[in-house]
Amino acid sequence: MSSATTTTPSAASRRPALSDPGYQAFVILRTGFTVAPILFGLDKFANLLVDWPAYLAPWINDIVPGSAQAAMYAVGVIEIVAGLVVALAPRFGGWLVAGWLAGVIVNLLTTPGYYDIALRDFGLLLGAVALARLAQYYGGKRQSH
Repeated sequence: MSSATTTTPSAASRRPALSDPGYQAFVILRTGFTVAPILFGLDKFANLLVDWPAYLAPWINDIVPGSAQAAMYAVGVIEIVAGLVVALAPRFGGWLVAGWLAGVIVNLLTTPGYYDIALRDFGLLLGAVALARLAQYYGGKRQSH
């Protein structure tokens, strides 16, 4: 009677190789879309980078309760949560950030003078979609490359 020997691959061999360009892109996007929303969300409370309420379209300011700054507090919380979701569940977080950026783009396109920022945010939206797609491959399962 013979016994079959099974070998368990080491943790290092199950991880995606850091030399894989696709995995590198995933790590870069995941890091960026974790850190940036958290930092921008925190700044909604301090207005150190910019006067955030100035970016709120007048028609949105008219329908949200309270002041534009109060709306920015809510935006800040949402952005912080989005960054944390990207860190913990990038397959979902990438789509969450992409959806959030779509809303930001609509806000900016309806406010004259912010079209350049809307275009920049469209580029960020594409990056968030790329993160979500890469997370389908790299985020949920271990790869051996």
